[in-house]
Amino acid sequence: MDITSAAFWAALGSIILANVLLSGDNAVVIAMAARALPANQQKKAIFYGSAAAIVMRIVLTLLAVKLLAMPYLKLVGGVALVYIGTSLLLENDDEDDAHGTGHTSLMTAIRTILVADLVMSLDNVLAVAAAAHNNTLLLILGLGISIPLIIFGSTMLLKVMDRFPIIITLGAALLGYLAGEMALTDPGVVSLIGPQPEIVPEIAGAIGAVFVVALGHFLKQRAHRAAQAKAS
Repeated sequence: MDITSAAFWAALGSIILANVLLSGDNAVVIAMAARALPANQQKKAIFYGSAAAIVMRIVLTLLAVKLLAMPYLKLVGGVALVYIGTSLLLENDDEDDAHGTGHTSLMTAIRTILVADLVMSLDNVLAVAAAAHNNTLLLILGLGISIPLIIFGSTMLLKVMDRFPIIITLGAALLGYLAGEMALTDPGVVSLIGPQPEIVPEIAGAIGAVFVVALGHFLKQRAHRAAQAKAS
């Protein structure tokens, strides 16, 4: 595809649009992970985490079809999202207890961003790969240009979370929803239980959302009781 052709630029625009539209959940995780950091490290986590995630997404997109066909990969990814969602809820609780000093390191936040993006991008990359028409240059340009847009979205969410902490709980619920949905659409699970109506993965997602929030709440209460017992 010629770089001077209208088709090239139309495809490039499609990649950027698809990536931005599909990265809303990623922006939530980036903002949640960065919020647990001291203020002087939040922008670094957002920038480096977003940039590294985009590079990883390029690699994922090139391997997308083969990856998504692997049985139980999405199931494992769903378990990882449950862990990340509850961990982010606990980190937020720690931050509140410490009056904003933060307990998460920069590298820990970046690692959380990368793992979450890896898991949540398994489905998203198919749309980006289709828009690229097997053109690696288009893929790299499109995802690269998306970096500042994702960074902007994450930065805005970070500011909103400071004013409305309930968004953190909603973000954790989103991860739980994605986990439940991924588990029921895993090729290995489908081969065991057979194809299901579209509403079944949605119900599994709703159950996953409730489970993550409830588990996070339970673990926070247990940690509070343990801290109170130790103090007394």
